[in-house]
Amino acid sequence: MCVTCGCSDDSEIKITNIETGEAEHKHHHTLPDGTVITHSHIEAPQIHAKIHNTTISLEQDILAKNSLIAAQNRGWFKGRNILALNLMSSPGAGKTTLLTRTINDLKHQLSISVIEGDQETANDAKKIKETGSKVIQINTGTGCHLDASMINRGLQQLNPPLDSVVMIENVGNLVCPALFDLGEQAKVVILSVTEGEDKPLKYPHIFRASDIMILTKIDLLPYVDFDLQKCIAYAKEVNPQIQIFQVSVTTGAGLDNWYKWLTEKVVG
Repeated sequence: MCVTCGCSDDSEIKITNIETGEAEHKHHHTLPDGTVITHSHIEAPQIHAKIHNTTISLEQDILAKNSLIAAQNRGWFKGRNILALNLMSSPGAGKTTLLTRTINDLKHQLSISVIEGDQETANDAKKIKETGSKVIQINTGTGCHLDASMINRGLQQLNPPLDSVVMIENVGNLVCPALFDLGEQAKVVILSVTEGEDKPLKYPHIFRASDIMILTKIDLLPYVDFDLQKCIAYAKEVNPQIQIFQVSVTTGAGLDNWYKWLTEKVVG
């Protein structure tokens, strides 16, 4: 995948169609011109001999290649009038819980499909499937983030409808996901009040790169040592333009504001 964060290019990416249970086990490589080559284990010796030569080295600009494919993804979304959002957070912040509540509450207003990213298991994708939403699972193996080529491949299986929403739930990580453009229209960083109000200062890049910050689990504020106003101030210090929503999936508090933004983005 990338030398920028230490992920191995030999990581095996697995895309699972939750509807059929079929898993695609293939390696993928991105050439300097943005071309993605995929192959099975059987094809590996011949393909590797062709592409791992003197013209391809670890010194290549991984982010630049990713950006080429991200631009293709962005054009694909735009041509189909699909709103794509990249949801990022640390593990346990509540991405999947927020997603399932959002899908269930808006299922009569919006068509929402989901790309789930985790290193292993299809647990979260199964939860999404219970909502009736279209979903695929991408397992990154040792990889710590999704990249544009994974999304490109995943969209072929997901096949989201026109005039809809695609939610991309990235691997739980506050570092590497911020570096990789997936072709999304907006990045959404999710932070729970159980994590500490100084997260925007500790991990500034992901908050600086995000358009939206969603503070989750606000129903727990009376029980945790979390300074809400400091957190908001820190986020604004890092990114003055960031838009902030405060929500509780448990009580429903604040969700209307999030839903209003989401529906207006689709209609707009």
